[in-house]
Amino acid sequence: MEAVVASVVAVIGTLLGSGITHFFQSRATDRSERFARAERLRQERIDAYCAYAGALLDYRRVLVHRWFVVHEGERCAEDTPELREEIYKNRYTAQEAMFRAQMVTDDPEILDRGERVMSAVTELHRVEDHEALTALRATTRQGIRDYIAATARQVR
Repeated sequence: MEAVVASVVAVIGTLLGSGITHFFQSRATDRSERFARAERLRQERIDAYCAYAGALLDYRRVLVHRWFVVHEGERCAEDTPELREEIYKNRYTAQEAMFRAQMVTDDPEILDRGERVMSAVTELHRVEDHEALTALRATTRQGIRDYIAATARQVR
């Protein structure tokens, strides 16, 4: 009888040890998976936010260049279909990068800033005088910096 009790206690002890080990290992695995998922999201956000800011800078650069070509240069000499095509391509790239950044964020402030800075950069196309251009260039430059500052807080 003692042998049976000892065997039952051994089996119960083994099962209890296995159950406890399984519980703690699954908790550790879940914690590791959550950390890995959070780190992947963080990296994806960094990539998306940087790509958007870079695309905005390129779009802004080509709009400013065209403004100077149209308003202060020989319009026929440099205002070519290729330049307009470059503007459209950069706008498309910036919009695509904005959509990607919007997909990885859950912060309404970042969503709003991203759309506002895109609108401000697009307005460079419609500016008529040099003073307005200078003011809007400063505004868009600061808007991009503010966007990066807001996103940097999210990825720390």
